[in-house]
This record gives sequence, structure tokens and C-alpha cells, in this order.
Amino acid sequence: MHAHSCDHHHRHEAGLPVTERLRQAEDICVGRGARLTQPRRLVLEALISAKRALGAYDLIEAVTQATGKRTAPVTIYRALEFLQEMGLAHRIETRNAFLACPAGHGPHALAVFLICDCCGRVEEADAPGLDAELARLAAAHRFMPQGRVIEMAGRCGACCEDQ
Repeated sequence: MHAHSCDHHHRHEAGLPVTERLRQAEDICVGRGARLTQPRRLVLEALISAKRALGAYDLIEAVTQATGKRTAPVTIYRALEFLQEMGLAHRIETRNAFLACPAGHGPHALAVFLICDCCGRVEEADAPGLDAELARLAAAHRFMPQGRVIEMAGRCGACCEDQ
């Protein structure tokens, strides 16, 4: 994996500044009867600002830098759990990392992640036809999925152009 810096954007977040994304997240939480507390906000802000998936220890460092005091891992994990429940963050299983989700669609929608092995960017892609096909497949097998996540590793368009 080489380490060059790409600045292409997640399809859903184009043009939205971090402050606007945080305001939207606040609205989503309020609409679901929950609070975006300061620790939760700091973790979400770090995820949004990174524009890539971050591990828990990356988040500890980011929040520590933002607050000037060391943040306990349990605080980060609790915030991540909440953000996932609200549909504001996703866990990228193959990377053991987390990504801000601008869609706020909730934890049970199909999530398709395109993960660049080169620059580390992760794009969440819509796949409505695939969602319907997976639902049909599960029903045919009398299977009740708890969640549907597909992760595809490869190279993003910007990294392919760099070659």
C-alpha cells in the first residue's frame, strides 16, 4: 500500500462542509429521540474530517488532539456504538475501522463499500437492485438477515489514474 494523498470525495458528501454534516447528524439524533453529546460529536467530526475509515486508536488520537486531554478507549467505543445505531457511522469489517455515513439511513439498509487499497478511501455506494436481490435470496432460504454489508477492495478511480 503506498501512501499518497488523494482528495477525491465520497459521493454523498460532495459540497457539504463538516459543520453542515454535524448539524444534519444533530437533526437525525433529535428526530430519533437521542442526543449527539460532545464525545459523540467529536468522534463523528473526526470521522467526517478524515474522509476515510479510521481505527479506534486513530480516533483516540484525533479526539485527544481536539480536546487537549487523553480520551479513554471506552469513550470512543461507546460513541462509535451510538453513531452506528443512529446510522451515522459504519464499521468496515475488513479494516476494523469506522467511516462517517452521511446518509443517516439506519443500520439495516444495505451498505456497499468500495475500499481503495492504495489510498485508503472508502466510498459507500447505492445498490438498490442488489438490495432487492439479496432480500429475495434471503426470503427463498427463510433467512432473516441482521444487516447487509458488502465490502469490495480494489483501486479507486483517482488511484487508477495515478498509475
